[in-house]
Amino acid sequence: MRVTATTVVPDTVAEVRFRAAEIADAVGGTLVGDDVDIEGAAIDSRALRTGQLFVPVRGERDGHDFIESAVSAGATATFTARNPVDGITSILVEDPEAALSRLGGFARTRLGDRVVGITGSVGKTSTKDLVTSVLARNFMVSASEKSFNNELGVPLTLVNAADDAAVTVVEMGARGSGHIAALCSIAVPTIGVVTAVELVHSEFMGGLDNIARTKGELIESLPASGVAVLNADDERVWAMRSRTGARSIGFGFVNGDLRATALSLDEQLRPRFRLDSDWGRADVVLSVRGRHQVNNALAAAAVALACGVDLDDVVAGLAVAELSPWRMELRTTGAGARVLNDAYNAGPASMEAALRSLAQLPATRHTAVLGLMAELGEESESEHQRIVEVAAALGVRIISFGDAEYGRSGTVLGHAADVAEAVAMLGELTGDDAVLVKGSRVAGLERVAAALFD
Repeated sequence: MRVTATTVVPDTVAEVRFRAAEIADAVGGTLVGDDVDIEGAAIDSRALRTGQLFVPVRGERDGHDFIESAVSAGATATFTARNPVDGITSILVEDPEAALSRLGGFARTRLGDRVVGITGSVGKTSTKDLVTSVLARNFMVSASEKSFNNELGVPLTLVNAADDAAVTVVEMGARGSGHIAALCSIAVPTIGVVTAVELVHSEFMGGLDNIARTKGELIESLPASGVAVLNADDERVWAMRSRTGARSIGFGFVNGDLRATALSLDEQLRPRFRLDSDWGRADVVLSVRGRHQVNNALAAAAVALACGVDLDDVVAGLAVAELSPWRMELRTTGAGARVLNDAYNAGPASMEAALRSLAQLPATRHTAVLGLMAELGEESESEHQRIVEVAAALGVRIISFGDAEYGRSGTVLGHAADVAEAVAMLGELTGDDAVLVKGSRVAGLERVAAALFD
């Protein structure tokens, strides 16, 4: 077996293969040029693989301007809403993004019954990575790349899945009501996982009850023969079992069919715990870091056990799982300082979890370089202040970064406008230091982590 960013596959790869004509028919487009073989799709000409279909997305820059670059990079065909370029196999469509969604739905019809949808306010990508690692002990698995979880990422996951994948794992995000339902209409999941309901994207999604209603769209989409995997310690998530006729499996520290007891962390923040479940008991050691990853591991175990994976294989899969970049990465500088890079994204729940993890690292000084927690709407000021209070209680000093504003309390050392200022404010780091870098994606805090190792 070998593992790629998107797919766990055996040594011979069999991707979903299409012909340009059948894609045109599936999306309601018009084929112009040769009827060529197509193996998957891409929306970025720089990341495109030979044989793929290029989908020109119109955002800040119009992807149509990169069609010729995509063909030079190996694309065999392209969607286009413009006049086709001579010599390039093109599928003429009104809206390339809508066509990609239709293509995702078509690709789904060629996949097996086991499609796992994963949503929640926190932990979606980490749970996806853990689920993939555990299922790969027994199955051919295709999974979302990185955090490809929106109206582009979900169909891309389906289109790029191996056509002999026994299980496809699809991460699903949302910024408003109906978004998850729309993704489910494409992916048609048969297993649904909800990790938690927390205050994330509340500027667009409203309060916790509204967030729960939106996340629960995944559970409503499941067939009666499906499985709902739900956080039984989160009352809003556990209540979602009433929204489906599918079988429900709960997980948590206190409640559920799978529970974690006897939890401890080593000096690298790697958890070990006792898994108590209706399938048996086992001692689990995770390779990923942070207490909050235990719930994600329980969710992954529940999915695997529901798919018939033996408990021993579940434990083995969890032990070797690796997370996507910039999630609880722990490295040590040449001078001995520990740097915890959790810079991919941030909301109040994940920020608090990361601060608590930082505080558990053996060090004399604990400092967090924190960026903005974005899209919190009216709750933004109070939630940023609450994080300051959490840091103060843990003995963690804060350096506010970029657009973030964490106030001027004694806990906050000051504000850094850019990477160089943040590094300067941290000063000379030694073995007595532990540093966390974390913020919403817009902050780009991974640059600070990288600078500390330059």
